[in-house]
Amino acid sequence: MNTKQFIPEKSTSFIDNKTYKWQTPSNIALVKYWGKSDPQLPKNASISFTLNNCHTITSVSFSKSTNVNEINFELFFEGQKKDAFKPKIAQFFERIQNYCPYLLEYDMVIDSENSFPHSSGIASSASGLSAIAMCVMSLEKELYPNISEDFIKKKASFLARLGSGSASRSIEGPLVVWGNHPEIEGSSDLFGVKFSKKVHPIFENYQDAILLVDKGEKQVSSTVGHNLMHNHPFANQRFNQANENLSKLSKILQEGDIDAFISIVESEALTLHAMMLTSNPYFILMKPNTLEIINRIWSYRNETNSKLCFTLDAGANVHLLYPENEKEQVGLFIKNELSSFCQNEQFILDKVGIGAKIL
Repeated sequence: MNTKQFIPEKSTSFIDNKTYKWQTPSNIALVKYWGKSDPQLPKNASISFTLNNCHTITSVSFSKSTNVNEINFELFFEGQKKDAFKPKIAQFFERIQNYCPYLLEYDMVIDSENSFPHSSGIASSASGLSAIAMCVMSLEKELYPNISEDFIKKKASFLARLGSGSASRSIEGPLVVWGNHPEIEGSSDLFGVKFSKKVHPIFENYQDAILLVDKGEKQVSSTVGHNLMHNHPFANQRFNQANENLSKLSKILQEGDIDAFISIVESEALTLHAMMLTSNPYFILMKPNTLEIINRIWSYRNETNSKLCFTLDAGANVHLLYPENEKEQVGLFIKNELSSFCQNEQFILDKVGIGAKIL
């Protein structure tokens, strides 16, 4: 794997004081990645919808450092100093230091806010770390003016991955593949790439309603969950299944077979949780209301011939995926029947988006 392309030559430029601000989205995987090896390399390829309304806005202020022996930063989250978040960000900077050596010359102040509840299964690490990566790449662009926009996105995805694997899929959109796959041109374990095939119109402007079953922090972190795949009895079968499902989904997205889409997406969601149920130690992230919502979705689909389906991340919340032409009907279904199973009846109406944007 060619990582040398991301190591810059020593810059002759220096930016004294500069602040960059980016908005980067969360994403929801259709084919899941669960299991990784060092350094943050996936055991199988995955594909995700980039979201639009669920995002992190992050500003990073760079100023000349008096201590160039280590990376120095302060971290604020939604207006409050957050030292509890610093170890993860410090580890991220440690991992990217070889690829961004110029960071040693700066002190940083990072200020972030989410449009959704933190640590509630809406991939806050993905949007948060991809936002920092884009701010870092904005600095690199000023230090190295000749780098291309394509390189900036590729390296930002590469850097973000070193903080959170799924963050590699939050730079672009609306569909992003991360992980080497023989049928996906340009795919790599090192960074995410846009799904390059022509997508059927039924999947354009696809809707995602996120039902907030539990807004608290997850009982088990994704990092712990991924590590439990190392000795999992079904790990290899799962990795093969995911790659096969991505092959199938690639054709489905092009041909518009929405019933086949539903089958794979729901199966992938349940398989993700099956891996958690059968790991050692085992754990359950779904809540009773998660199951109630799933059963009501199935009943609704049978009764109305709707193309509504669900997926899950590593948490209790339920993502409802549906074509734009069902937006009004599904909205009523959520309001009248599903919202009562959400914490404080809260849900987020979202749709697919195009990725990171500078503010």
